This record gives sequence, C-alpha cells and structure tokens, in this order.
Amino acid sequence: FYLNLVTPEQQEAFRESLNQKIAINPVLVSRFLNTKMGESMLMRLGKGITMEGGINGGYALRGAIVQASFAPEGLTLLNVFKNFPTNLQFQGLVITRLAQQTERLAQATKTLVEKMNVWTKQEAKNNPIVDYSKLKDLRQKGEYNVEKQVWNLTDSKRKRSFYVDVYIPQNIATDKIPVVVFSHGLSSRPEDYEAGLNHLASYGYLVAAPQHVGSDVIYLQGMFDGYHRDIFEGNEFINRPLDISFMIDELTRRNQQDFQGKLDVENVGVSGHSFGGYTALAVAGATIDLNYLEESCQRPYGAVNVALILQCRALELPRENYQFRDERVKAVLVGNPVNRYIFGETGISKINIPVILLSGSKDPATPPIFEQAVPFSWLTTPDKYWGLIQGQAHVDFTKLDGGIEEALNTMTGLTLPTQSLIESYVNAISLAFFQVHLLGNQDYRSYLYPAYAQYLSQDQRFRFDLITQASVAEVQKLMEELKI
Repeated sequence: FYLNLVTPEQQEAFRESLNQKIAINPVLVSRFLNTKMGESMLMRLGKGITMEGGINGGYALRGAIVQASFAPEGLTLLNVFKNFPTNLQFQGLVITRLAQQTERLAQATKTLVEKMNVWTKQEAKNNPIVDYSKLKDLRQKGEYNVEKQVWNLTDSKRKRSFYVDVYIPQNIATDKIPVVVFSHGLSSRPEDYEAGLNHLASYGYLVAAPQHVGSDVIYLQGMFDGYHRDIFEGNEFINRPLDISFMIDELTRRNQQDFQGKLDVENVGVSGHSFGGYTALAVAGATIDLNYLEESCQRPYGAVNVALILQCRALELPRENYQFRDERVKAVLVGNPVNRYIFGETGISKINIPVILLSGSKDPATPPIFEQAVPFSWLTTPDKYWGLIQGQAHVDFTKLDGGIEEALNTMTGLTLPTQSLIESYVNAISLAFFQVHLLGNQDYRSYLYPAYAQYLSQDQRFRFDLITQASVAEVQKLMEELKI
C-alpha cells in the first residue's frame, strides 16, 4: 500500500536500504549494545520501533540486531526485522519526527558550512593585507629535532597509573621552553596524535600527552573482550581534568633536575580532541551544569547528536560543584570538542582565557551545529576563534579500529579530505594560536586572521574557514533562526 505512493526509483532505493549489508564483527555489536551508551541509543530507537501495543522495543531490537549480525546473510535492516522476537509496530509519528530532525540537522549543517565561508570572507576583507607566500610556512616542520620519551607515572592520591608521551625539542638556547599538554579523545591513545604533537615540538614546545586510562583504546578493547561493560568509566569526567593538572605538577617536579628550570610551567597551553576537548575546556574554567545536562538528556530526539549520549553519562556523577580550573593554563585549543550540554552556557561563559575551537563539517560524533557553533556564541572571552575544516569527519581514518573501518567501507559516496591536508590546517593554526596567546609573539598574529585560512585553502577542494569575535553576532543570529 505504502510503496504504491512513491516512485519506482524510491521503491528501489527503499529495497536497497533494507538489504544494505553492514560488515561488522557481531561480537563487537553485542558487547557495544550492552554498554550504557548502547542501551541509551536502543531505548531511544525503541520508542519508534516497538513491540505490539506500543511497548518500547529497545531490548527486543538488541536481540534482533545481534542475531542478524551472526546470521549467514549478515546485518541488514530487513534481517533485523525478521529476527525481532515479537510482532513489531512502527510508531509513524515518532519515526517521521526523527527523520525530520535528522534532515533538519543535515540542512542546518549545510547552511552553517555556507555561512562560515561567507563570514570568513567578510572578516578577511577587513584584515590587513599580508603576503603569506613571503612569510614562514607554518605547515612545514620547525627548526628543532625532537626526542620522544615515554614516562610511566602514578598519581598516588588517586591510585591511578598511566603513561605519557613526551616530545622534547633538542638544543634550545632560550631561557624558557613553552609547555603544551594534550588530551586524547575517547577510545584513542596519545600516539594516535603523534604527527601534530611532534610538529608543535619542532617549533620549541615541550608537548606532553598523558594516557587517560579509563577512556582510552585499551579500556575499549577490554569492553570488547568482556572484562567490563562500558566504553569508558563514568569518573573520567573527573579524572581526565585531574590527569592534566597532575601532568603539569609532574613537569614542575622534573623542571630543575631534568630541564635546568627552563620549562615555563606557570604559563601552559592545553589542547584536546573530542572527549579531550571537554578535558581541556574543564581545566580552562568551564564548569559542569548537571541541571542543564539533565534537561537536555530528556530531549525526545537528542540522539541525533551522538555527543549528547556520551555527555548524559555525567548524570551518574554525585551532585557536587565540580571545579577543575587550573590557573597555570593560559590558552586552550580544542578539536571536535564534546562540551555543549555538560557545560551549558553557564559553564562555558566562565572561561576567561583565549580559546580556539576546531570543527569538521562531516563530523557525525560531535556535530558542529550543536557542539561548536552554540558554545562559540556562549564564550565571553574576547580572544576566541572558530575554525571549520570542510569534510573533516572527527577522527583520523587511517587509525581506525578494523571493525569500524569495515563498516565505513560499506558506505557509498563518502568522500573525505586527506589526513595530510587536515593536518596541514591544524598544524598551522595551532602553532599560530599558541605563539600569540601563550608566548605573546605578535609576529604570528597575522596567521590568526581569517585571510590566512583563505590562503591555506586556495586551490583546495576542502577549504578551511576561520572566524573570530567579529562574527559572534552573525553566529548567534543563525542559531536563533535555526532554533538549535
């Protein structure tokens, strides 16, 4: 009956969707769907695909998905429905509204990407004229050779042991060596970010990247191996910022003996990716707003933003006034940060140091329209920047877990920028940001102009846009229009 209402082309597309096979390890599927995040996603989905009588179908879906994954014909939507253990019902209104919200997110993101380019051009017109071709190319490696060391540390107060990748520039003649501490993302590891950290160190920075033991790839693998249930420990919302402060403490302890007192441990930069973005913003002064988070987690279609599901786990924390601000941290750079709902406007607005947010237009995990656009408009510090890399999709796809990579290979029409292009944008703007806002080197100020983003993007299919405080009113206006 319903198929007769659509075109033959739409009918064929529907059949293809039903039979599209997702190649993924069924054991991994089973283990993930038993995590708190997986269960949250299922229960939200189960409001639209229910058992007979409208009973939430989340748990039944879990069984059906797992059985379909183990079946010879593999995981397909049609096979999931075949394995549903009872009569099922589709709640048309719920599903339609979810589809509308998903389409709304896609259209809003498209509008945002277009506007970012417009805002970049508008700001660039007012920038001083600079011939960047005659300036130092910040995409190229710096003058210092870098030694990488791995330190094994224990915070006895928290009974927490972890390793740290430390990138040390060699033969520096200056009296002060700037310090940057980096926080890795969820289910990753410090060495996944080695290229960018090494680049910064080659310009004379000591860069330390601690392992976050309750939310790294080892913890994820432990979940897949059945040693624990969840993707990350709930206390990571507390332990991650404390790891950063402990790392600065450790550098302070080692400063005299190992670095002749040259480390500038009172003026530290912090950088982070994804969950590490939350970490960096927390030590920068953002405070957790559990009331706002609880309200946000009750949104009926909040699951279109995967980052919200992660942030909702902070509701497991005791209701306390969490303060992670480390006064030694003077500038923060975050890529694809998880942050909007756990901090809210109240928490974000408490940051009073320079901040730069970096986003990817194809980011499914921390969609820029939710996780960076609104927080950028909430920041009250005058030294704030927001960069958007067209086509960047949250992670380095060359370092993906095999199971995820198999699933991505089943997707058609997925065209992304090369990792080398993404790194060139991030390396250049990161160095410029810390040179200006950590070292006070005004010779690098012009690299923070939107005009520089235009220069980097010339002749590139995937461009880099950059805006500053000057475009805040435009961002706020767009967010109000889109009701994000």
